[in-house]
Amino acid sequence: MSMINYASREINCKIVYYGPGLGGKTTNLEHVYQKVSPNTRGKLISLATESERTLFFDFLPVDLGTIRGFKTRFHLYTVPGQVYYNASRKLILKGVDGIVFVADSQMDRMEANQESMQNLYDNMQEYGLDLTKIPFVVQYNKRDLPNAAPLTDLQAALNPGWEITEPARQRVTPDQFNAGAYLVEQIATGEWVEKAPYFEAVAVTGEGVFDTLKAVSKLVLKSLS
Repeated sequence: MSMINYASREINCKIVYYGPGLGGKTTNLEHVYQKVSPNTRGKLISLATESERTLFFDFLPVDLGTIRGFKTRFHLYTVPGQVYYNASRKLILKGVDGIVFVADSQMDRMEANQESMQNLYDNMQEYGLDLTKIPFVVQYNKRDLPNAAPLTDLQAALNPGWEITEPARQRVTPDQFNAGAYLVEQIATGEWVEKAPYFEAVAVTGEGVFDTLKAVSKLVLKSLS
């Protein structure tokens, strides 16, 4: 949940990068940190485990405007990818305002992606939160690799959509980020479903990294306004 600092007139929001181990969460944060102006960012903190790192830092974007006269400072976190660090995952999710799921596009990582996605839903549920009701974006990373799964397969496995029962929301909504795709549509069986916005990325080169971050940041701002 966002926190308001009246002294600095800032709203502090927490965005968590979730996903399987070695999928690119850390690479995303490191790229953002390197490209953000040093004058607007805090220190990059790394908490190392035996095989992974949890990173976090905060920054104040200068191009997203203000909300009721308050600037918005974003705190970006990664979670450990390995399942046996689930207690740490849950702790980092506490008070989250927006989530980026970083999937590994490699075909042999599909099961790990699905396991991590289910783990995200389960952990959010433990906090009494509905993942479909908060800012949520999916990033398909490592799209440059020769064994990258087709986008349609990744969408079917990780972002098939959730059913919409409210009639007012049952209207076709194009995906502004992906031509020819829809965020809300009626499927062949008659149900209306909504999908999370998604992005293709190659985090090691920075491709798609800021597109993903800007999308989830704007969704967080929209939820606050």
